[in-house]
Amino acid sequence: MQTLSRTQPITDGGQEKITRFVVTGSSGTLGSRVLELLSRQEGAHILALLREGSRIRMQRDGIEYQRLDFFDRDACGRALEDFQPQSMIHCAASGVQIPKPKWFDLIRFNIDTTIHLCECLAQMGNCRFVFVSTGLAYRETGRPLKEDDALDTRHAYGASKAAADLLVRAAAAEFGVPLTVLRPFSFAGVNDDGRRLFPAILRAAQEATPVNLSPGTQVRDYSAVDDIAAGVVAAAIDRREDTLGMFNLGSGNAPRLRDVVEEVLDELGLKVDLRWGEREFSRFEPMHLVADVTLARERLNWEARTSLAYAIWELAQTSFPALKVKTPRRRLVDG
Repeated sequence: MQTLSRTQPITDGGQEKITRFVVTGSSGTLGSRVLELLSRQEGAHILALLREGSRIRMQRDGIEYQRLDFFDRDACGRALEDFQPQSMIHCAASGVQIPKPKWFDLIRFNIDTTIHLCECLAQMGNCRFVFVSTGLAYRETGRPLKEDDALDTRHAYGASKAAADLLVRAAAAEFGVPLTVLRPFSFAGVNDDGRRLFPAILRAAQEATPVNLSPGTQVRDYSAVDDIAAGVVAAAIDRREDTLGMFNLGSGNAPRLRDVVEEVLDELGLKVDLRWGEREFSRFEPMHLVADVTLARERLNWEARTSLAYAIWELAQTSFPALKVKTPRRRLVDG
């Protein structure tokens, strides 16, 4: 499994070093990797807020956990007031895993919890709020999407995050909350579980069963989850003014999904019976979802560096250890 490198602590030109972080969503694919990276910060003290029933991925010095009801604004406020974070990363979301929750439950969680947390931070003072939105929030354009492109979708998860994205930016502007909005595009890697695309394919390889898929003609920008997590952490530890605002996180590449999957399997040396076209496209799924990552590269000094095949190899090592796979290249050829 990949060893994540230690991120250097940030002092930001003599300002107090950021060492106190709150993280939500640490049981998820992205949040767990964010927690891993933050825990490697020198002197980091992290409070991970969890919903009831969410798993604890790691036990480590410097990390404490607290379970609460995210709909309980007073409970959220007390947790933040007691901990006094300098930076908060909100990764928690509903609708990412399969099976999907009920439509209105998904909407309520993604919007209401984001606004509750922003309101709590507005009452506390100068704590940076890093809100993890999604590339699915954008209106489809057929080209790489920029941060100032319109948010407009009927995709339930994308719409709920778009609404939270707009509202939290309005609230932050009104009440002076230092805000960074990150919009990750597709990603996969360690802790990617359930019935999502790549774990489903690895499970099929292990069980020698076929996988029914859509035609795979949709264009997808896929990255390793550890790269996306590194972008989130870069935003959370940096207090410079030009790291406030909105940033896309993705590879910037635009292959067909079918080509993405087949290239990964080729690098891993896996033979899987992929039955393309046996399923219909998901309703309201965009056909072209690619990030323009110019701003993240320039202001966060971030870009995707890890090959997707390596990220899926890591997933195989941790979640499907009986599966025999070749070790692929780790770094992107042009990264």
